[in-house]
Amino acid sequence: MTSWRGLLSSAPDAQAFGAALGALLEAGDLLVLNGPLGAGKTTLTQGLAGGMGVRGPITSPTFVIARVHPSLVDGPKLVHVDAYRLGGSAELDDLDLDTEFEQAVTVVEWGAGLAESLGENRLEITLSPSSDGSRQVAIVGVGQRWVDADTFVPLARWCDSGEEHDIS
Repeated sequence: MTSWRGLLSSAPDAQAFGAALGALLEAGDLLVLNGPLGAGKTTLTQGLAGGMGVRGPITSPTFVIARVHPSLVDGPKLVHVDAYRLGGSAELDDLDLDTEFEQAVTVVEWGAGLAESLGENRLEITLSPSSDGSRQVAIVGVGQRWVDADTFVPLARWCDSGEEHDIS
């Protein structure tokens, strides 16, 4: 497992961070976004979409559960899921996300405890808001795809410590 921690100072900073992370993503990647209401999960996804070059706008899929955003640059599409209203992993399975999984980057907001079964390789991203409007971001890379901590070097500008990354 590889882990990384950073600090996002504002919503535009979270979108810029998301764009940098989005540029690293490939078809078949799974991101599980966690954090309380208002933590910035959709804002981060907007940045991911920009970095991936997919069609927007990116809005919270809370009431439609999932949206598919096709690529504008010959890359993978973005499947954006909001699991907040789902009653369990069976309802997530009913979305048939695995049918498009290998051709898309799949982002699941509120996915902890539900989405891990979608892929052995995933990024678990937790956003923690502070009273000053900033967000702590913690990334845990699970699986062989994320074993190389150097993957996160392009995110160094947001690192909140002297370390760019650490291997746990």
